[in-house]
Amino acid sequence: MHPIPLAERMAHTIRQDVQSMHAYAIQPSAGLVKLDAMENPFPLPPALQQALGERLGRVAINRYPVQSTADVIAALSRFVQLPEGCAMMLGNGSDELIDLLSVACDRPGATVLAPLPGFVMYEMSAKLRGLAFVGVPLTADFELDEARMLAAIEQHRPALTYIAYPNNPTANLWDDAVVDRIVQAVGRQHGLVVIDEAYQPFASRSWLPRLGAPGTEHVLVMRTLSKFGLAGVRLGYLCGAAALVAEVDKVRPPYNVSVLNAEATLFALEHADEYARQAAVIRAERERLQAALRALPGVTPFPSEANMILVRVPDSARAFAGMKQRGVLVKHIAGLHPLLARCLRLTVGTPEQNDLMIEALSHSL
Repeated sequence: MHPIPLAERMAHTIRQDVQSMHAYAIQPSAGLVKLDAMENPFPLPPALQQALGERLGRVAINRYPVQSTADVIAALSRFVQLPEGCAMMLGNGSDELIDLLSVACDRPGATVLAPLPGFVMYEMSAKLRGLAFVGVPLTADFELDEARMLAAIEQHRPALTYIAYPNNPTANLWDDAVVDRIVQAVGRQHGLVVIDEAYQPFASRSWLPRLGAPGTEHVLVMRTLSKFGLAGVRLGYLCGAAALVAEVDKVRPPYNVSVLNAEATLFALEHADEYARQAAVIRAERERLQAALRALPGVTPFPSEANMILVRVPDSARAFAGMKQRGVLVKHIAGLHPLLARCLRLTVGTPEQNDLMIEALSHSL
């Protein structure tokens, strides 16, 4: 009997849509100034690094994470001033929370709706879990197209509607009045709204304090500590009405947040002043970058309330390649959506990194 070739075996066993899709792309960055993934560029000061290492060394890694998860929820709830009547659940980054929401809402005919361009995991998670996905294009200046959003909500009656606040990759905060009308429209259709506040440390407004108010029972606020400064820790959290969070939490795998991740999170919250200082530097550098980018010929930077800046350049492929050749890695996103034609996404780095980025871009236009 001849063995079945692996390619033939995979063709018979792996889902056809999975075979046809592309994996989430992560760029190799060794030896480059890495400004492509919206990470906090600042390491902990040496004294805090040592203290964290000693603390993690005392963690009981032979035990499942039970109390540690409860401790993180309690500490985070205090830190964000979680409104009364609301609850919180944790995820292995917000990516896992997005997937768990798809699982929880996967009823026959269910649809996920989100503006485009937006975070790719909304669509990827929906399709992998068997839900339909409807993307509604933004306007040419990257604002919510209210009329098209409301029409899509009326037509598709989405189970989940994602509103990134600020948006990725465009980095802008949307008009609150428009967001309110979308929230109300989804509510009338018995759906849920997820306000994704991944970039909250750099934004001027948050939706979280409004949770628990009348008419917000169907709204969930999702955040991650990745932009806070813990991208390597993988800790996301979802907040909303206690009864709603309890239902979504039923599909969460047991022990999904490790004791090491939990302890590192508790440590970071105890030193939140250091992360607040870092965020303040990043916000100030963002404004300095905006001014420097506006001074470059042919470069159009768009408004940002995140730790990234979307820019349109005369030739994005040439600029991206030139910057990489000069040792600076950014994100070339022109191919992600027609509205992003000739666009790069620049992460705000340290002052020194930002100087290198501007110099590399100016020589690569």
